[in-house]
Amino acid sequence: MAKDQFDAYSDRYIDTVEQSISFSGLSHGFFQHSKALMIQDLLALRLSERPNPKLLDVGCGVGALHPLISPMFSSVEGVDVSIDSIARARTENPDRKYEVYDGLTLPYDDDSFDMCLSICVMHHVPPAHWDNFMAELNRVVSPGGLVCLIEHNPLNPATRLSVARCPFDADAVLLGTRNMRRRMRKAGLIDVATRNFVFFPSNKSGFRKIERRLHWLPLGAQYAAIGQVS
Repeated sequence: MAKDQFDAYSDRYIDTVEQSISFSGLSHGFFQHSKALMIQDLLALRLSERPNPKLLDVGCGVGALHPLISPMFSSVEGVDVSIDSIARARTENPDRKYEVYDGLTLPYDDDSFDMCLSICVMHHVPPAHWDNFMAELNRVVSPGGLVCLIEHNPLNPATRLSVARCPFDADAVLLGTRNMRRRMRKAGLIDVATRNFVFFPSNKSGFRKIERRLHWLPLGAQYAAIGQVS
């Protein structure tokens, strides 16, 4: 998707997502909360030795998730190709840092962060650029840190329907978990794994316990792919 197309949705992103998932009876906020809970689990599982990690969110959009996850990190920074989205993120999250980038080279030094996060972004990246995109996420994270990509699960029928109904997902090329793990390993990441989530229409603790046990089952609406920087 072109940068100006992303800019066109900066003021109505949430409304557009709400319309695309309206058939499910779930809200955009539910999915945001689900992602925040998954990130919290990943920190406990894979980054517990770094109690105050620094996070970079690549493709952060308007920074809608940041109020939910900021308590988990010592700092949260975001970068996006959309100038308008970054302007809105700066307005709504004045205590965090945001930058615009060209979609190819992240404007940060090597080893600048403890974790790099990218949520539902890679499916917008042209497949020819996937290797470079993954390499850049790897580059800006210090050794021992984490790269995490959260993506739509193409095996979930409801997910495919919501993507088909979303106008800014018209260019989406969904990646399955096996493809994602292969590309993460190709980028030099180690201890690569995927965890599936959003099996149930609830984030209550009982459902969360069951969901954690089912993380291996590739039927959740979304999945998190995690790799460690060597």
